[in-house]
Amino acid sequence: MRLVGLGASAGGLASLEEFFRNTPINTSMAFLVVQHLDPTQKALLPELLQRYTAMPVHEAQQNMAIQANSVYVIPPNRELRVVDNTLKLEQPAEPRGLRLPINVLFSSLASAQSEQAIAVVLSGMGSDGTLGLQAIKATGGLTLVQTPESAQFDAMPRSAIGSDCADIIAPPAELPARILDFVGRVPESDHSHQTQTSITRLDPILRLLRQHTRHDFSLYKPTTLNRRVERRMAIHNISDLTDYSRFLSNNSQEVQLLFRELLIGVTQFFRDPDTWDYLITQGLPELLASHSPDQPLRAWVAGCSTGEEAYSLAIAFSEAMENCHPGHDLNLQIFASDISPEAITIARRGCYPLSIQNTISEARLVRFFIKHDNHYQIRPAIRDKVLFARHDVILDPPFTKLDLIACRNLLIYFDLTLQRRILPLFHYSLRPGGMLLLGSSETVGRLNHLFEPLQPKMRLYRSKHYQSSRHSDFLLKSFPPMSTLPKEHPVPTSQSSSPETLNSLQAAADHVLLQVYAPAAVVLNEHADIVYISGRTGKYLEPAAGKANWNIHAMARDGLREPLYTALRQSVSQTDPIELTGLRVNTGSGTQPVDLSIKAFREPEALKGMTMVVFRDAAEQTPPRRRKSKPEADSDNTNKIEQYQQEIERLREQARLSREELQASNEELQSTNEELQSANEELTTSKEEMQSMNEELQTINTELQTKLDDLALAQSDMQNVLNSIEIAVLFLDQELNVRRYTERASAIVSLRESDIGRPLSDLTSSLRYPELQEDALQTLNTLAVSEKQITTIDDRWFSVRIIPYRRLDNVIDGVVITLVDITETKNLESALRERPGSDPRV
Repeated sequence: MRLVGLGASAGGLASLEEFFRNTPINTSMAFLVVQHLDPTQKALLPELLQRYTAMPVHEAQQNMAIQANSVYVIPPNRELRVVDNTLKLEQPAEPRGLRLPINVLFSSLASAQSEQAIAVVLSGMGSDGTLGLQAIKATGGLTLVQTPESAQFDAMPRSAIGSDCADIIAPPAELPARILDFVGRVPESDHSHQTQTSITRLDPILRLLRQHTRHDFSLYKPTTLNRRVERRMAIHNISDLTDYSRFLSNNSQEVQLLFRELLIGVTQFFRDPDTWDYLITQGLPELLASHSPDQPLRAWVAGCSTGEEAYSLAIAFSEAMENCHPGHDLNLQIFASDISPEAITIARRGCYPLSIQNTISEARLVRFFIKHDNHYQIRPAIRDKVLFARHDVILDPPFTKLDLIACRNLLIYFDLTLQRRILPLFHYSLRPGGMLLLGSSETVGRLNHLFEPLQPKMRLYRSKHYQSSRHSDFLLKSFPPMSTLPKEHPVPTSQSSSPETLNSLQAAADHVLLQVYAPAAVVLNEHADIVYISGRTGKYLEPAAGKANWNIHAMARDGLREPLYTALRQSVSQTDPIELTGLRVNTGSGTQPVDLSIKAFREPEALKGMTMVVFRDAAEQTPPRRRKSKPEADSDNTNKIEQYQQEIERLREQARLSREELQASNEELQSTNEELQSANEELTTSKEEMQSMNEELQTINTELQTKLDDLALAQSDMQNVLNSIEIAVLFLDQELNVRRYTERASAIVSLRESDIGRPLSDLTSSLRYPELQEDALQTLNTLAVSEKQITTIDDRWFSVRIIPYRRLDNVIDGVVITLVDITETKNLESALRERPGSDPRV
């Protein structure tokens, strides 16, 4: 059974009405409603929602079992959670005004139902529900948000949409149909039967992801891949995998969305507090005690997402250092990596919403964060200790000589083969005795020869003294580990040439010349990265130290870098090749004059946008032994002057390009500054408007509460007046349904509280008055008063009077039936008629 959580605040009743009016009765799902309620007032929400749906609506109670096709509403002053298909109610821990009950429900749904969870955010003020949606999206559930245009208050929908965690955005009336369509396409089923064929079926999709994002998901768990792909297919109403592959190939934005879907980026500060407490009090102090103070501590957070865990580790190191060595500086460098560029950008900013105060203590907030109007920012002392980089733990070489690696809740998405390939890399990267911190659902498996447990329950391990590289081809097999990565085919040699080619003398000669005598050259893409190499380029290019980098500016030898940079910039704007002559290049064993030819391609299509750089060795000018004559010396001086002038021109051109770039950057920064000032003014205005609106709402709320109190008092007065008179009164609406009645009326007509709203024709009475329904209808239509004397089955008499019900605004809204007991009058009249000599006219 799937559970659907609905969160609403201001204006939410209208949205809930539209939602449930369009929800069928037999969905086989249960609906949990959380509305921001006044904790001091009794809630009327269950009674109000019951008007819009035929499903039973219950106010949630402690340990209530959840039934399908039912609606459960949160009671006032409580937080609602789901545990094992049972409702759990708790007293809110936060004071009034700071409570986020929607996040509480959604987070519990994510834990209880995982990918089966469904959450809906409707109208409301604030941002409650956004963090809960992120948790559900991270577990693979479905997230839906009301369109801001259809909401009376759009702050909650806009917050959810702004966090990029909404799968479906639609008006409330359309949301039930979208949910049912999704559930129909992604039913509650076991995906295990697809495990053997899933990778083969998903090959076209994985290939598209690899082409667009450079990342290979072929060794991810098949069940995870299937669930994520099926989710995206259901969101787009696509049922066939081939159709979805075609949709992906024509829609690069969907490729990026699927890529982010597979990157499951959920994190928070100090997740699993017990683990962090142990690290600060025992684990890190032991590491600090065994570490030389002259060397920096090095740590790596793999899969850091938006940075919360990396900053948590930096804070933990700072607190541990303060406890062990008060007043000493902490020489720490944390490398934090993730393959999502969006997550890395957020992490580098170090700005987080005010809601982090729910998971971080007040002392840490004051010490390590700077509070702004709408966010917290990491203090520079902590920010400077963390270096964020885009890095694929599967494909890219690891960071090395580390004291600690934190890789939490990442390995669970890899299959066993990939896990056994990654963990030895972690051991290779750690110093002897280094620490490995894994997620709560991860272990080192059978690799006990590499790691020993420090705290098994906390998944904290220490690296053993073992040579990881003793495995044959250890590093060669690890980078890259994917057998499906595309490989470049080498230029065919003469032995591989076809017989037809070799039979042609001209073609054979051209082939030999190309292989033996062609100059060294490279082909660059638009980012100046080398994509093809021809000939021997070692004298001109060399790999840069550190992480592999194929950018020609990083690989160019001394003497080439600056002229090459200027020439590449010029080649983009002209069609003729650029020739550079006589460049002195440091080849490692000396200097060598080199000539360059740079050509930007605009055709053919395969080379469009690329640039070719051709290297040629220039002849060394050998000075003659004889003494030069004056004309020869003048000629040499002239050549040198020309060479110096060319060099000056190159430097001038380079300086001009640099000035233009700096000027453009300055203009962009000025424009950005103006935009930020404008945005700040708009935010200030919005803040003032919100404060004004809040004051108005408080005033309106007070007025409405006063009116409600007056109405409640007037209703009590009316009820007492009606009960005090000895007349039976029955109020009917325009459909002749019971609206209200007095106690005397219930003695004549069979009435009880549950009969409110029932038609008059369905009621039984002791009156011998079969025309009562017709007379009431005639009075309603003609506005004529009807009055008759009617007997009852127990021989009593009643004067039945039917008059129109006229509201204060002079609108007829039903009829009023009064029944006056005239039995004594009738009996007296009969007695007078039966007395001898009495005048029958009396």
